Amino acid sequence: MEEHNRKKIDASDLKGVIRKFEGFAELLLLTVVYYFTWKTNYRGEGNPFYWGNGKIVLSLVYIIILFVILYMSDGYQYGHRRLSEIIISQWIAVVIVNFVTYLQLSLIGNKLLNVVPILMLTGVDFVLTFGSCWVFTFFYHRMYVPKDMLMIYGTEKAVDMKFKMDERPDKYVITKVVSYEEGYEAICKEAMKHDAVIINDVPAEIRNDILKYCYTNEIRTYIVPKISDIIQRGGEEINLFDTPLYLVKGKGLNPAQRFVKRTMDIILCLIALIPGLPLMAVVAVAIKHEDHGPVFYRQERVTRNGKTFDILKFRSMIEDAEKDGKSIPATDHDPRITKVGRVIRATRIDELPQILNILKGDMSWVGPRPERVEHMEEYSKEIPEFVLRTKVKGGLTGYAQIYGKYNTSAYDKLRLDLMYIENYSAFLDFKLLIMTVQTMLKKESTEGFDKAGEMEKKRANFMQKRGTTRIEDEVDLASERQNETT
Repeated sequence: MEEHNRKKIDASDLKGVIRKFEGFAELLLLTVVYYFTWKTNYRGEGNPFYWGNGKIVLSLVYIIILFVILYMSDGYQYGHRRLSEIIISQWIAVVIVNFVTYLQLSLIGNKLLNVVPILMLTGVDFVLTFGSCWVFTFFYHRMYVPKDMLMIYGTEKAVDMKFKMDERPDKYVITKVVSYEEGYEAICKEAMKHDAVIINDVPAEIRNDILKYCYTNEIRTYIVPKISDIIQRGGEEINLFDTPLYLVKGKGLNPAQRFVKRTMDIILCLIALIPGLPLMAVVAVAIKHEDHGPVFYRQERVTRNGKTFDILKFRSMIEDAEKDGKSIPATDHDPRITKVGRVIRATRIDELPQILNILKGDMSWVGPRPERVEHMEEYSKEIPEFVLRTKVKGGLTGYAQIYGKYNTSAYDKLRLDLMYIENYSAFLDFKLLIMTVQTMLKKESTEGFDKAGEMEKKRANFMQKRGTTRIEDEVDLASERQNETT
């Protein structure tokens, strides 16, 4: 068993080295293609200073920008994320880098250059990145065998994590699920039989004991964080004594961070309004022409420090679609959605007017999605900590919008939002904005309430199956998974 675990660990370490080598190889390949595009089409366009070694500077600038944008869009996560997600991330990065590069070359040439070579370069880059991602992902899955994992849960809802991870059998294989009530010794015995352990919603005392045991025995451990864990992660380390201290201020962003964030919001709004205003004018005319109703839909939402404001959206439904102000979630073929509404909802254009909310200062580009007043009251009754997400302004996009789904629980949304608040940086905001574009281009990432009901059924069936079964006679899920695979 020890030799088996050691091979797994070595393979995992090797995986990271190979991924870095693959990323560097792809960067080099794309830069070489750019260099020949520049040499063939732009070398003589008003930039004689770059006939010598200046071409090396241009190539270095290109590879640096490409590396940064790919990193910010998680474009190097071969095998870690789905193949389609990696390809979309890299295509978005390529478009951004080549657009910036075109502006750079035009600035050097002191005129707008022919855009066709850059468009051709982008097309070639699309083909190369698609092939690279496919090959790298293929080798990742050939080299990396999914872990034989033990899941330890504390509450019935914690079992939902198993069903979520089952959707990625290429990366995670949970072969056994046990309750913490089985006892520390029995759990440790089981942990030694597995390559990895997942600890989810287990009481702090026994969770800490299990974690220390796994750490001592070099067993890979995944922990679903509690709210207090996320808050502690954002603490400031203080080393004044021989006992470590962490300072948790609990104030959200400091004044300097708020200033930087607000400045960035205003600049991005002004940039976005250049193409946005004509588009918003066209949409407004289309909405008005269809049924002569109001162009905007206003709804009261909660932002920083519990302050309320009216969020703006383009109206995508008939007037009075929500009777008595009650929220009625729209379905795919909801008759309340207008013809124009179907288009702007599918393309997310209905959210564009929120640029005005951001300019006014009610919202930010990135932050926890502002909730309706009644939802805040309802969630706060069930989860008192839910109010913690209002330590910063509500955002047009955020962690929960990128990594969550429509039916993600309020508690999970809170965890995601607090992770953003406690790890805030301007760099993180840029990264989330780029990843938002990726989310918009993917197939609808929001699953409806029917999916939530399906999860509850799975949980109920699972718990019913377990019944009074003891740890030693649970079904061996590993053999079942193996049979399904073969």
